[in-house]
Amino acid sequence: MSGTDQPGLGESPSLQNSTSKSRLSWGKLLAFALPAAPISALGLPLVVHLPHFYDRNTTLSAASVGLIFMIARFWDVFTDPVLGLLSDKFETRWGRRRHWIVASVPIMLLSVFMVFMPPEGAGAIYLTFWMFILYIGWTLLTVSHMSWGAELTPDYHERSRVQGVREMLLIFGMVFVLVLPVLTGLFLPEESRPEAVTLMGWFVIIFLPITVWIAVASVGEVKTPQPDHFTWREAIALLKRNRPLQVLLSADLLSGIGNGIVSSLFLYLALDVLMLGEFSNVLLLVYFVSGLLFVPPVIWLSNRIGKHKAVIVSALFSGLTVPLIFFLPEGNPVLAALCWTVLGVNMGAGPFLFRSIMADVVDHDAVESGHQRTGLFYALLTSTNKIGYAVAIGFSMSALDWLGIKTGEENAESALFGLQLIYILPSFIISLIVAWMLSHFPLGEVQQRANREILAKRVLDAAAEAIVVQTIEPVSPSTPISNGRPQTDP
Repeated sequence: MSGTDQPGLGESPSLQNSTSKSRLSWGKLLAFALPAAPISALGLPLVVHLPHFYDRNTTLSAASVGLIFMIARFWDVFTDPVLGLLSDKFETRWGRRRHWIVASVPIMLLSVFMVFMPPEGAGAIYLTFWMFILYIGWTLLTVSHMSWGAELTPDYHERSRVQGVREMLLIFGMVFVLVLPVLTGLFLPEESRPEAVTLMGWFVIIFLPITVWIAVASVGEVKTPQPDHFTWREAIALLKRNRPLQVLLSADLLSGIGNGIVSSLFLYLALDVLMLGEFSNVLLLVYFVSGLLFVPPVIWLSNRIGKHKAVIVSALFSGLTVPLIFFLPEGNPVLAALCWTVLGVNMGAGPFLFRSIMADVVDHDAVESGHQRTGLFYALLTSTNKIGYAVAIGFSMSALDWLGIKTGEENAESALFGLQLIYILPSFIISLIVAWMLSHFPLGEVQQRANREILAKRVLDAAAEAIVVQTIEPVSPSTPISNGRPQTDP
């Protein structure tokens, strides 16, 4: 397996300047993106289904479950930059990313089994321990995979294509795990059907090693400069003056809070407010299918107007459409499906555009500092999103306890109205703030192309200097000279 086995991608960045298209073939791109499906098949239940599952099937209260999931997320925030730095610094014959992805697989398989199929009597210590282990494997996998994708191409628009296709596989994974319970309901009697959470866990356990093997065996890595060593104080000082990074991480943090609230409260809203029963999972399916279908138009839009402007459009669309939920009547699956079709139009826009923009921010940092820190920067991006989700889950589950919401029981009208407010208002406000923040984003296509030209020139200069150093060797006084050249013994 060559470390640079992609046609056109194994050359130095100097041969792939910022004006070249360096377009990946569809086969390579799909092979690279395949692990995203089991990644998202894990990510969806971690936010939507598992808190509800442990609240319903164990002695833990909703607030306790929310606290455990929040603590686990914050633990993940601590490990993200550490593992991101490891991903940047340690290179093998495979490259800098793929060996970490492979190493994450056994950790993921064991911890997914333990979290998704807990023994009877599993309590707070059990859940906390295995969530911590799960998030170590999750970080190794996701940070390395995103960093690998960022380094596959230097082109501004091709980066959107890479992250857009990865986002489509992420959404496909969510769609598939939502379809699994429906399929088992069609072919198995009710008493033989496994829990939906169990099915989701087995999907990850079966398909993660398969898709990782296909990806690492089929797609090589681009040779990138060896990152320099730096102190944490230097890194923090740099982050403080890197405005594009500050804006992007802040927007991602807020998006994580908004998305985390609606994700963790979705089943409660669908079951207790909209009274949709088993149609709730179908509604999620409608939402994700809509998101899957609209990723290509969002890629087209970002190519037309730029990535950060596409994020602005996406955020405004979300903010203006989420209040539609207020007007949905109880027990009307058709109107609910239409509403969630609209809401799903840009569900994948923010995540993949943020990841694509981060690749440009990495280039900006490399120009400013001379350091190559892709893994660290993507670890920071996943950290801010996880902080957002951690805060959201802790807040949402505590709010449920405060409101007195109990799934499957009679709830007060005031409590149900409060649930609607908590579901809708934060998302509305956060969407408008994110749109405003990105309207001040300082890094666009023109600046990114200029940064790539600077980086390409540095590589050429370094290569030329290395050639000169190797060619002009010092001649010792005792070396005989003939025709102006040092002579050596035969």
